[in-house]
Amino acid sequence: MNTADTTAVQFPDYRPPRLLGNGHLQTVYPTLFRRLAPEHYRRERLETDDGDFLDLDWSETGCSRRLAIISHGLEGHSHRAYVLGMVRALNRAGWDTLSWNQRSCSGEPNRTFRLYHNGSTDDLQRVIDRVKQTGSYDEVALLGFSLGGNITLLHLGRQGERIDPLVRKAVAFSVPCDLKSGAEKMTRWSNRMYMKRFLVDLHRKVRWKMEQFPGRIDDRGYGRIKDFQGFDDRYTAPVHGFRDAEDYWARCSCKPHIPGDHRPDPDRQRQKRSDTFPAMLPGGGSRGQPDGDPAAAGIRGPRGFRGVQRGRALLVGKGGGAVSLTRVRVGEDEGFFQVD
Repeated sequence: MNTADTTAVQFPDYRPPRLLGNGHLQTVYPTLFRRLAPEHYRRERLETDDGDFLDLDWSETGCSRRLAIISHGLEGHSHRAYVLGMVRALNRAGWDTLSWNQRSCSGEPNRTFRLYHNGSTDDLQRVIDRVKQTGSYDEVALLGFSLGGNITLLHLGRQGERIDPLVRKAVAFSVPCDLKSGAEKMTRWSNRMYMKRFLVDLHRKVRWKMEQFPGRIDDRGYGRIKDFQGFDDRYTAPVHGFRDAEDYWARCSCKPHIPGDHRPDPDRQRQKRSDTFPAMLPGGGSRGQPDGDPAAAGIRGPRGFRGVQRGRALLVGKGGGAVSLTRVRVGEDEGFFQVD
């Protein structure tokens, strides 16, 4: 595919709701006060080929041949407000949804020693394979938030031309495209509140594994861990077969799979920004998207996909088939966007 094959998909820049122009308010307010009634999920437990399970929550309109697979963020789950808001918006637009809970995120410990991480594209493929088995859909869109967005784009990059033809669209929000840069950004004093919360939630997962696998893991001195470098060096990397945090970040960042100019844009960096994390959307935390990720319209997406990034959402459509974005409704109660 050459540059001429790429046509920019234009959509308006995000404008925050009145009184929520600050990125911290955009993050904290929806987390504390946005309340959505649980969707009428149909839960399915998918048994994996390595002796574990994934809990899938389906929301079906009853008449759709189109399905959106939604991947949540770090320490999220299918009942987070940002997921429920997206489910409701897509259902109203005529799409079925499948919100999958990553290992250990559905309310109970998973069975195996491994958990989930930014490179867990194998589990996303398992979910896609399950959708194919149903034979119920002609078109699938992948949606990912934060860690789930990185997994989505990394999956597209790793699959390349082998991507299942059923997958026709992908949308990623608030993606930590460069995990090293994102982890460094989370060490800033202004992000200390979010970092502390992540570490508290992740500690619970460590304790689960201590109970399940005595002697293989422990939490001695856990309180001395202050950032993702410390956590990923001690837990994520060794548990999942990486040499250390740096190796994990390098191998699981989606950024290398997004062609384009990755150099920082001086004009963009000089602009005053209201968002704590570029690409932050109301309702979800993030590991931080590094400064200087490609934000120009018309970049080509991961191997056979094409995309447009406008700072807050990366949209990719397969081959010559355009993604039609009829409107962007970021931060509204009904959800974030609608695609035709």
